[in-house]
Amino acid sequence: MENKRVIVAVVLSLAVLVGWNFLFPPQHPAPKPDQKQTAQTQSSPQQAKTAPAAKAEALSAFAPTPGKKVTVQTPLYTAVFNTSGAVLDRFELKNFHQTIDPQSPPVDLVGDGAGAKAPLGLLINGTPTWQNVDWAVEGGDLNLVPGASGTLVFTGRMGTTIIRRTLTFTGDGYLIEEKLSLSNTGAEPVKNRLAMTLAVNRLSSEGNSYNPTQAAFYDTSGLELYSSEKKLAEGIEDEKVVRWGAIMSNYFLVGAIPDTDGLHGKAKIENGIFRVAVEKDAGDIAVGGRADLTVNYFLGPKSPHYLGMAPQNLSAAIDYGWFDFVAKPLLKLLHFFYSYVGNYGVAIILLTVLIKAIFWPLSHKSYKSMEQMKKLQPLLSQLREKYKGDRQKMNEEMMQLYKTYKVNPAGGCLPMIVQIPVFFGLYQALLHSIELRHAAFITHLPFTNLIWLADLSAKDPFYITPLIMGATMFIQQKMTPAPGDPTQAKIMLLMPVVFTFMFLNFPSGLVVYWLVNNIISIAQQWWMLRKKS
Repeated sequence: MENKRVIVAVVLSLAVLVGWNFLFPPQHPAPKPDQKQTAQTQSSPQQAKTAPAAKAEALSAFAPTPGKKVTVQTPLYTAVFNTSGAVLDRFELKNFHQTIDPQSPPVDLVGDGAGAKAPLGLLINGTPTWQNVDWAVEGGDLNLVPGASGTLVFTGRMGTTIIRRTLTFTGDGYLIEEKLSLSNTGAEPVKNRLAMTLAVNRLSSEGNSYNPTQAAFYDTSGLELYSSEKKLAEGIEDEKVVRWGAIMSNYFLVGAIPDTDGLHGKAKIENGIFRVAVEKDAGDIAVGGRADLTVNYFLGPKSPHYLGMAPQNLSAAIDYGWFDFVAKPLLKLLHFFYSYVGNYGVAIILLTVLIKAIFWPLSHKSYKSMEQMKKLQPLLSQLREKYKGDRQKMNEEMMQLYKTYKVNPAGGCLPMIVQIPVFFGLYQALLHSIELRHAAFITHLPFTNLIWLADLSAKDPFYITPLIMGATMFIQQKMTPAPGDPTQAKIMLLMPVVFTFMFLNFPSGLVVYWLVNNIISIAQQWWMLRKKS
């Protein structure tokens, strides 16, 4: 196979990989079973007697407080709960704003309209506990400082079942821990089928294929993502046993993490609101018995630091795809450079330079092989003409020619193939890095007051960088020996155009990376050609 055919294959592979990562996210290895279980269900009066702590609770001095609002303030967020079911009305992140303007409203992870769908709601045997159930609250507004914690207790009465939801908040993270107990005060056993629900408005702009709002479940096969709004409108059930469920974008996550096994997940979009539920059928609660369950909720940015505080491997929500093993160290290097320069655009450039320096010997070998192939083009053209009626003979003669001149026809592309994991590892790292959201590179177009690259997670508003990137690809192509096959030549001519259109709506941080990579490659080729002359 000729050198140019390999180049075409590599370039087409790059294009396919970009689309494939979005359309078909990779599967992850099955998680190890979690041995920890804290759910306790009393199935008989004898069990209740042997476990005094799990006896049914009496509901003394119960005073319902319908519709009351309770606010929790921490250095990281403001949460407003409705006492009718202990559901969220708002959850505002203090360190993240809706736009690049620091005076814009904070990000609300519940959003308009979602409060009516019961974020952090509880279904018991299919019945919404936030409707037609009397509730009371113990405690009032909380204002927590770093290192402090506080608790709210919501108590409800649904028939003969007493519901007690004890929510604990901390000033250092985005986790909310719930101790849930259901007590049977009636004369008959009651069913114990629970569903913890999430509901949020869209976490990213509608139609953003690079940053979609998705339903996510972590099940026996790893992370399962559902981004097709058509399918979500019909309703989705994850048939596998799940460990947690969430609604998330590239940058934010709202998740429910029950500390028990036997969970199943459901997801749906209703009137533009994304809904997820994780449910469990835990059998009956005996007369005088009680069922206990611990549930953790996470509402916050997809930061490895904060996700790492959550149980059940919530960190798996950050999905770098096939090149996870490359993306993580590259992201650490990016943060390292940022710690010195204070600008993520400059940090991306420095990281790109470092990567090119590491692969300089391979690139040098690639360009050298291309030059050797360029010298052989006249002889190869003669062979094509001489044996145009006998393709097998033509290939044999070409291989003999390569052997005679000690040229590897794939030598120019093998170094490129080796670099593909690095390219896409950094691509995924930049795409899913919360630090790049609203991170500025060059805030204004030079000599104007027009906002330009003020958000590396958004596309270039004037398409300047993708157009320059396309131009650099064209220059690279002109500096590379032309393929002898006319069909291959036409394909190569289209590549800059295809990639330019692909990059028009890319987050600008990714475009900066590819653009700088191309410029360095052009400089390297030019230096080699000049050195040769």
